[in-house]
Amino acid sequence: MGVSKANKAAYFEKLKHLLETYKSIFVVTVDNVSSQQMHEIRVSLRGEGVVLMGKNTMVRRAIRTLIGDNPEYERLLPFVKGNVGFVFTNADLKEIRDKVLANRVAAPARAGAVAPVDVWVPAGNTGMEPGKTSFFQALGIPTKIARGTIEITSDLKLIQSGNKVGASEATLLNLLNISPFTYGMGVAQIYDQGQVFAPSVLDIEEKDLLDRFFSAIKTVASISLAVNYPTLVSVMHSLVNGYKNLLSVAIETEYDWEEIKELKDRIANPDAYASAAPVAEEKKDAGPAKEEKKEESEEEEDEDDMLGGLF
Repeated sequence: MGVSKANKAAYFEKLKHLLETYKSIFVVTVDNVSSQQMHEIRVSLRGEGVVLMGKNTMVRRAIRTLIGDNPEYERLLPFVKGNVGFVFTNADLKEIRDKVLANRVAAPARAGAVAPVDVWVPAGNTGMEPGKTSFFQALGIPTKIARGTIEITSDLKLIQSGNKVGASEATLLNLLNISPFTYGMGVAQIYDQGQVFAPSVLDIEEKDLLDRFFSAIKTVASISLAVNYPTLVSVMHSLVNGYKNLLSVAIETEYDWEEIKELKDRIANPDAYASAAPVAEEKKDAGPAKEEKKEESEEEEDEDDMLGGLF
């Protein structure tokens, strides 16, 4: 049964209101997310964000009706595909991202499901009777019989990430009580004030951004100076280099100005500006004088001692 016109109109109004109220939107994936998880996520975001789900066709139609007044909303359309929803927020993007991803539930492997991660079977005793050895052999799992039970001798990658889970693999994992997957809401893309970017951008530190920014400025300045093409970042370097050239010309010629007179005088008369040198020499010469005085005082003391001995 399709959605009634009244419900469509209400949904369009709600989506429009959220787009106008919130500046940031998380496009989230909800594959294998239970209704209980959805409820818990809504509760964790209460006061900071709003979760909105809907059929993709209806979401696209609603966004297209708003593109005329807000062309930047068109950037959302390519991501409205598959099992996705929206989380609207004005809060810190990192904090909201962490809350969205925090609610995850372990789940058993189901036959036919696509493995989101590699699945490993760890070495160790399985507690199973030897009669099921053929089951392990069919899957290529190395085993041995130890104390009347089957023991896996080494770790084995059972399922490659991105491959479908087979019936035998699912059965084995269930027998071993292994729930290899965790399911929860994921973040596909982030829309923030007209810009769309991957969630990995949130992990870039401010220092990294500043380092890249300054590196780009240095590169642009170097290229501008090399090709003699002035830009905003190279103007200061050009002025400094030009002033250095002007100083060099002035020093080699009779041309001067008020600010360069002292520099030229220093170059022409270096001794006149070496006022600190005699002071240093005097301090150096003071050492032997002190030594002479010390020797004289020692001689006087010796003489006194000798006189004191006679009397």
